[in-house]
Amino acid sequence: MRYRLTFIAGLALGYVLGTRAGRERYEKLKKSAREIAQNPAVRNTAESAAQQTRNVAGKAFHSVSEKVESKVPDSVAGRVRTLRERGGSTDDATTDDWGTSNT
Repeated sequence: MRYRLTFIAGLALGYVLGTRAGRERYEKLKKSAREIAQNPAVRNTAESAAQQTRNVAGKAFHSVSEKVESKVPDSVAGRVRTLRERGGSTDDATTDDWGTSNT
């Protein structure tokens, strides 16, 4: 419920800014957002958060798959086993198939 309210509030804010500010204000906001996104400190923080999320997701995947494996059909358990083996170590930066880089 909290996420729906946040989404609706963001939608309303976007609508108000879009209708009242006009094209000039939109371009100014877009330029500011681009400058923030290109800031090295912001990029490093975002990459660190993404890496940490990948590590946690990998650990959760392994933990859940080990617990669930005995309770699912053999065909599904085999697929989970294959995914786990293919994933290898989550700490290895060379096996990153999430589409991000270590810049």
